[in-house]
Amino acid sequence: MLWDDEEGVVHVTKPNVMCLPDRLYEHHRPLQKSILSLENRLPVGVFELSELSGKQITRKEITQRMAKSPNNQEPVYTTRLQKGGALIKDMRVFVRGRCDEGDDGASDNEHLPQNVLGKITRVRAKDVYRRAFLPRFVNGDPQDAWKLIRPLEDREVASEVLTPLYYWMTARAEPILYDFAADFVLDRSKSHDPGIRVDETTQWISGRLKERKQAWSVTVRLKMARGMLAALRDFGILEGRIKKTVAPVYLPVESFAYLAFLLHILGSDGAGLVNHPDWRLYLLTPKAVERMFLDADQNHLLKFEAAGRVYRIEFPAETPEEMADVISKR
Repeated sequence: MLWDDEEGVVHVTKPNVMCLPDRLYEHHRPLQKSILSLENRLPVGVFELSELSGKQITRKEITQRMAKSPNNQEPVYTTRLQKGGALIKDMRVFVRGRCDEGDDGASDNEHLPQNVLGKITRVRAKDVYRRAFLPRFVNGDPQDAWKLIRPLEDREVASEVLTPLYYWMTARAEPILYDFAADFVLDRSKSHDPGIRVDETTQWISGRLKERKQAWSVTVRLKMARGMLAALRDFGILEGRIKKTVAPVYLPVESFAYLAFLLHILGSDGAGLVNHPDWRLYLLTPKAVERMFLDADQNHLLKFEAAGRVYRIEFPAETPEEMADVISKR
């Protein structure tokens, strides 16, 4: 049986296919556990009512659709940010409460910390957990990203150092946010008009969806535009409660050094590290990145040498825990 939710996205009410709408989810508890592992990996909004035409979609078809994104290269955009945004405080609670042993993300009921998110209802906590935390910090890119930032949380590093790292992990898990920040926002930061409006963000979304042969309703595109702008404001990339503008570029040297270390252990080094595309998320040019490396070197967070386009970068740590000690003792 098919259900059409308020966003025009079709959900199949069978445990081996797609997820239930929120308003039905809580009333079908026997199905929750069986559909959760699939739901956490399913880009919401991939299937639209117009293309389904009443047909049921099997797990095999979903897997094939996810594997064959447009152009066989581009990742599929999801609509998760329309209901979540940055959720920095919530994500920090889940990271601090996450238990590694026996924790595979298969059930939100089993692994939610007790009294999580303070006064927020447990139903709300479960929704945030499965729609935001699991996709970003368990099943994201890198996988189990929470393990990379947990050492800093354990050492009670300042929030201004942590926020850019939560931003990086969120953007890597949400390609639409990554692309918008690294392309549109970066270009706008170089212009004379730093303002970014909802209508032009919606237009950007429409253009990118067309390139990927994806289709969202007008309502979903509008909600996504607002959610993306709010998230970037909360992460410090934009500023302004009502009218959003590009904020002055600011990345704490501690955040920079730790992120450089993470990119290093993920396989980047030398020029590849200096010119890594992820620095665009912070609106940094390659020259600005070089200056940040020099600053980190002067603060004894790493060693950096440059001779033309040849770079030598060394870190005083081999694990995230060791690098977190370097950051926290500064």
